[in-house]
Amino acid sequence: MSDGQGPTSERPPGWAAEQPPPYGGPSASPWTAPGGDSAPPSGGGQPPWGPPPPPPGQPPHGQPPHGPPPYGPSPYGHAPYGAPPALRPGIIPLRPLALGDIYDGTIKLIRSNPKAVLGLSAIAALLGAIPLAVAQGFLFGTLSPLMENPSAAGAENPADLYGSLAAQYSGAFASYAISFVAVTVLTGVLTRILGRAVFGGKITTQEAWQRTKGRLPALFGVVGLMALIMLAPVAVMVAVLVVAISADAAGSPAAAGGMILLFLLLLVLYIGYVLVFRTRFAFAPAAVVLEGRKPLDAMRRSWNLVTGDFWRVLGILFLTTLIVGLIASILQVPFTLIGTIVGTLSRGALGAIVLGSILVALGATIGAMITYPFEAGVAGLLYADRRMRAEAFDLVLQTAAIEQQRQGWVHGSADELWRPTDSTES
Repeated sequence: MSDGQGPTSERPPGWAAEQPPPYGGPSASPWTAPGGDSAPPSGGGQPPWGPPPPPPGQPPHGQPPHGPPPYGPSPYGHAPYGAPPALRPGIIPLRPLALGDIYDGTIKLIRSNPKAVLGLSAIAALLGAIPLAVAQGFLFGTLSPLMENPSAAGAENPADLYGSLAAQYSGAFASYAISFVAVTVLTGVLTRILGRAVFGGKITTQEAWQRTKGRLPALFGVVGLMALIMLAPVAVMVAVLVVAISADAAGSPAAAGGMILLFLLLLVLYIGYVLVFRTRFAFAPAAVVLEGRKPLDAMRRSWNLVTGDFWRVLGILFLTTLIVGLIASILQVPFTLIGTIVGTLSRGALGAIVLGSILVALGATIGAMITYPFEAGVAGLLYADRRMRAEAFDLVLQTAAIEQQRQGWVHGSADELWRPTDSTES
């Protein structure tokens, strides 16, 4: 037939070699030796002249490429080879977090919402520093004549010295009480801001407050229960110390010594006690604010999230405390030192006493203004990390982030994504 589809006997010579497989013969090798036959040897295998040379910078044919995958190892441990970077719409990548991701995300949280984060932290720190400044003023007024005449100041009017010490302790107690309230509220608001910042959304201070104020009773319940748990062993330690002092006053040094040793042992055990329970309940505030849980349920939730990764959570929280403590001290010490010198050497001048007290309060405010948001941010991102590791919560976040990117904005309903189906309102 003229179309070439007739019997084989009627095909023109060389037809099979001219047609592509599967209709014709095997394809000729694209690599031919100069002047040689294009067909491979009859025994199969490679031609005698070998495969073509690889392009520059590539491994030889048949060998795997060298070096790490183009995106490095996956933090999941089961991602396919060469997986692309995780989606990052906001302050963190939506995958289990490394220590650097947590610290970087916390810094980005502060930088992305500086007015809300630093402004609220400054207010909370200032409220706690004011009672300390007032108490410091009373102390400076007493120490100034004592510095001029150390031998006579206390003897002439010892009530002044006792009064200043009482004012100092009262101011410290008032400062702790105010800080307890202010820091609790601040933690709730910052956690709400963080929950939105994970998706790349911003939230105003007023909106964050409106979404947080309904959770404050449960949040205070969590903080109050944690305070009771932390202070319960202190009552036992104080009782042991009182017994030791009474035994020494009764002329029984052996019993007093035994009580002192018991007190020191309890003190060492108490440090471990605080570290364990502080770590176990570190995620309870986030569970209250973001998941809408009741106090006891939030503490149980935090305990379960920490289980399986206790030492890592403890290490990150402890390291964070050391870092922010060092930074706060560096910022606070110059103000405290100058204020103490000015107030102590004031010679009773009211202006110098007030200036010294203001400098001390200013140093405390600046130090706490950095400490509060950083610790709250690290705790919140550790909470998100534990949910991603234990519950595959990163898949939920990624799906929501993709939809939000498609819409072009972050809606307030993104806050509801943090709620598991088993969470309960208080």
